[in-house]
Amino acid sequence: MTEATSTETARGLPRMLPFFAWASFVVNVIIIGTGGAVRLTGSGLGCMEWPFCTPDSLVPTPELGIHGVIEFGNRTITGLLVVLALAVLLLVLNAVGGRRLLFNALWFALSSLIAGGLAWLITALLGLPGFVFFSAVLLIGVIVAAVVSIRQTRARHDLVSLAWIVLVGVVAQAFVGGITVLTRLNAFIVGFHYVSSLILVCLTAAFLVRMREAPGRRELVVPKPFMILGHVTTLVLAATVFIGVLTTANGPHSGDDEVVRRGFDASLLAHLHSWPSYALLALVVVLTIWAAVKRLRPLPWLVALLVMLVIQIAVGIYQSRAGLPPLAVGVHMVLAALASASMTVAILGFKRSLPRA
Repeated sequence: MTEATSTETARGLPRMLPFFAWASFVVNVIIIGTGGAVRLTGSGLGCMEWPFCTPDSLVPTPELGIHGVIEFGNRTITGLLVVLALAVLLLVLNAVGGRRLLFNALWFALSSLIAGGLAWLITALLGLPGFVFFSAVLLIGVIVAAVVSIRQTRARHDLVSLAWIVLVGVVAQAFVGGITVLTRLNAFIVGFHYVSSLILVCLTAAFLVRMREAPGRRELVVPKPFMILGHVTTLVLAATVFIGVLTTANGPHSGDDEVVRRGFDASLLAHLHSWPSYALLALVVVLTIWAAVKRLRPLPWLVALLVMLVIQIAVGIYQSRAGLPPLAVGVHMVLAALASASMTVAILGFKRSLPRA
């Protein structure tokens, strides 16, 4: 990116936006690591209730030991994610729409909190889990606010949309996290929880890319066959992650010693998981060589993706032969998120913004 383009891109965006955008990306990666720690240390039910840790305490009590601390620490990071996503959104709204968009978002936020509080009060009086209904109403309010705000946006529609989607996703993740505890670590909910976090990592990475590019129309800067192969590679990556989630869900690390998985054959899934992994590596090698020969724009991120895939496969082979040691499984989970983010950035590099007249 040239200096002139960077100056044009930064014009109109707050100076603090890159800090909060990068912090949002980093913390979304970190929470995958801490979420993995919760599961791999058997701390999934370290806090037996939600949103309170115990029926009588918001924070873990000494009786819960280290498991309560690990689980509650992961919940605390979720709160930080909400703050960072909200900061990014408000900075973008104020920059592209002024006070009108900013005040509309704040009004929706206040209305959603009030409606959620009323839902909590009514359902609690009826003996129902009040915070579940509070979270559901709050999530609906955020979604409505996002739709209205995006429709009112006239500039930097890409940044506003991404910022809203990330905020909605973080709020939804908090809700899903509560459902995970209430369902006593249901394997499908746990897997969905991880995939949602991985998608948020990709979205925050996409925001970082678009933040540094000029608004307006974009043009394809790679050959069309290269673009098609890139999208096919993305689908293979998605399949690899999906089978990997199924494999982990049926493995020994359920998140609690009392929760036993009885589903698919984990050994068979481990073999199935390796097939798309090697196919993915082969496709990325082809893309990287092609990009190097033709000096295509996505080359640096394809190289980064290739390096991560080689490390990822090495870790996968090690953990399979070593009996799934928790640390190796955790590293495998984080690398999957970083590889997906690299693939996202590489795909976005297939196009570039047209220079302004």
